[in-house]
Amino acid sequence: MKKILFVAHCLLNTASKVAREPKDGAKQEEELRIAFLKKALDRGVQLIQLPCPEFTLYGACRWGHVYEQFDSAFFRSHSRRILAPIILELQEYLSHSEKFEVLGIIGIDGSPSCGVSYTCRGEWGGELGGRSDLQGIISTVRLVESAGVFIEVLQQLLVEAEIDLPLIGLFAPERERVLSILDFP
Repeated sequence: MKKILFVAHCLLNTASKVAREPKDGAKQEEELRIAFLKKALDRGVQLIQLPCPEFTLYGACRWGHVYEQFDSAFFRSHSRRILAPIILELQEYLSHSEKFEVLGIIGIDGSPSCGVSYTCRGEWGGELGGRSDLQGIISTVRLVESAGVFIEVLQQLLVEAEIDLPLIGLFAPERERVLSILDFP
């Protein structure tokens, strides 16, 4: 039986991520990403890449965003549209349980779109140039316990399709929990 895992786009393609300065957390995240992928490949898990809503909407030259910027009817509609074929694919795999076992879905915690347990929030928006309060605005950005917008839409679609699967966020402090989805006989 083939084991299948649906994964956030940037788990397989980090080129789609917003460019950022390397920080301590980025190194831990990359180490966990590599450990996760190695374990998945070693266990023979088939990885299915979710689309990246940020890249498909804004492209490669975008700035970092926060949840509040994506929390719009437009972004949610875009997310629903690009997730529609994923739901159909999930339904097809799940309808052949004698051949396939769908283990779950992996998101990227901290992402304003693909966070599962944690997302990035803040009072963000407006023109950057000429702002005297830019540092104050940047200081409002914080990691909070909640899902990102894309994951919220995915959760809603899963409920509508009556699909119940584990949804786990890749988050370095929860390394063992993240890797545990790959612990099977």
